[in-house]
Amino acid sequence: MSLKIVVCIKQVPVSNNLKINPVTKNLVRSGEAGMMNPYDKNAIETALRLKDKWGGEIILISMGPPDFEMTLRQGLAMGCDDAVLLSSRQFGGADTLATGYVLSQAIKELKDVDLVLFGRQSVDADTSQVGPIVSEFLDCPQITFVSELHSHSNQSMTATRLLENMQQKIEFQLPAVVTVRSEMNEPRYPTPRNIQQSYKKDIRIWDEISLSVDPDRIGLKGSPTVVRSVWAPEKEAKATKVLKGTADEAVRELLIQLRATNLL
Repeated sequence: MSLKIVVCIKQVPVSNNLKINPVTKNLVRSGEAGMMNPYDKNAIETALRLKDKWGGEIILISMGPPDFEMTLRQGLAMGCDDAVLLSSRQFGGADTLATGYVLSQAIKELKDVDLVLFGRQSVDADTSQVGPIVSEFLDCPQITFVSELHSHSNQSMTATRLLENMQQKIEFQLPAVVTVRSEMNEPRYPTPRNIQQSYKKDIRIWDEISLSVDPDRIGLKGSPTVVRSVWAPEKEAKATKVLKGTADEAVRELLIQLRATNLL
């Protein structure tokens, strides 16, 4: 038997000059340059290696505005088979709970999914919450912070969890939700052929009607998290000193300055 794998990916901002919605206190993502969350590439690579071993298909899912399609195409160019973009104004402003709910409903809609993969966290929010939330909605095991994954069959796997002060080995049965660390693997680069093929694949666009979700559990309405205030850290200019003279003179002066400030 083959594996049906879903990889949930996220587009994160490239720039630090982000705008905050003054009412919702959420990031304004539309129109901002983005890239695939780096940890999600490790999740895709994990899925591709499992497919190489057991066969099957890999479906990407992302939730966000229409321009998130570019990130899905990056995943398709790495070798994934299909992609779904969950995009609707009704999904906007979702916290991790509402996001996890919508993702889980989409996974249920795909039917008979064996394995759901996430990166360990996103680099913009750093919550590590969405994967575990999805596993709860799907009522299946969750294995987080995985640095090694060994498949004994297409229904049984062993994972090594790399935690702060220990390693933990877990054997589990599918279906399951797994979040992977960057130590898991080195993501492959898309080949020119796969990049070309990725633009020939259709990306399905699903909204709240496609999923028949509960309107009270999506977007801002379904988000119990309340952000009271958001502010940008103040930028502080540091005093600089140009070291003149020859290289040897500059090095001697640098050592004097470092010793004077107790850095050496």
